[in-house]
Amino acid sequence: MIFLYTISTLGKSSRVITAENPPWWQKVGLFLNFGLPISSSREQKEILDKNFPLPTEEENRWDVLILGIRGSEDPDGGLLSDSILLFSLNKETGKSGLTSIPRDIYAEMPGLAKGKVNEIYEKGIARRKALDFSKEAFSRLTAIYIDNVIIFDFKAFREIVDALEGIDLNLKKPFEEKNQWGYEFSLPVGPNHLNGQEALYFVRSRYSTSDFDRSLRQQQVILAIKNKAFSAGILSNPLKLGPLLKSVTKNIMTDLNIFDTGHLIKLANSFNPKENEPALGHLSTNNILDQTFQDDIYILRPKNNDWQLFRKYFKDILN
Repeated sequence: MIFLYTISTLGKSSRVITAENPPWWQKVGLFLNFGLPISSSREQKEILDKNFPLPTEEENRWDVLILGIRGSEDPDGGLLSDSILLFSLNKETGKSGLTSIPRDIYAEMPGLAKGKVNEIYEKGIARRKALDFSKEAFSRLTAIYIDNVIIFDFKAFREIVDALEGIDLNLKKPFEEKNQWGYEFSLPVGPNHLNGQEALYFVRSRYSTSDFDRSLRQQQVILAIKNKAFSAGILSNPLKLGPLLKSVTKNIMTDLNIFDTGHLIKLANSFNPKENEPALGHLSTNNILDQTFQDDIYILRPKNNDWQLFRKYFKDILN
């Protein structure tokens, strides 16, 4: 039997034809229900472009997809995205936004992907197009041209926080997680100083609260990391920035030239964190999402399945 697959990336597409015994990664793709045999790739591409058109690059806007995964060595869905965020920057005004994308959002994009959005990176891995696949899928979903993507695992997250000698959070209410790790982890109201492992517990906890609450905590920690990096002068000092990047290179995948310290310093100098704190976007059932079940699996969708409403949210984050 001959299988025909369509593989699309930003600005181009290609086809892979396999015979009766395709390589393992195509078998995995078939099993994951995104590389299904298709009778008419052209027809599916037309449906995809109609329902999820590929946006064009915006000269004055820079958008970075941030994916946090558990790590390939984790047997319990190590390549699934626990954290999905979109950082947006208006290059002219300096205004920025940080939007959390719930991992349970479900989308059907013919010929590209079908399932929850936290599976997209994993599906890209199977296609050997992890970065380009993730950029295209989320670009089509959000109607925002994603310029770059950063993917990091839990180890990188801990190392970054520890390299900063911890981060500081000011909590308006106490935080408590009794069940997730077999023991209680709690933080009091007021100022808290967290090391890498504590920060990871804080952003991963979901048993005592909802995924929406967890998204808020993830944003809070990312801003704390950003504030610590700026306040310590790390982003403007190559002697400090170099060792930090070196410590996490094995656990970060990106198409952004973050290992060029001169490039990062120039970018940091163009962004004033005190004057331009990011606008925070929270997608939830309190605004544009509905919750339901698909084949007995909990999923989220835009209200009335209105993807235009979903995309408008991302367009408006910088307004």
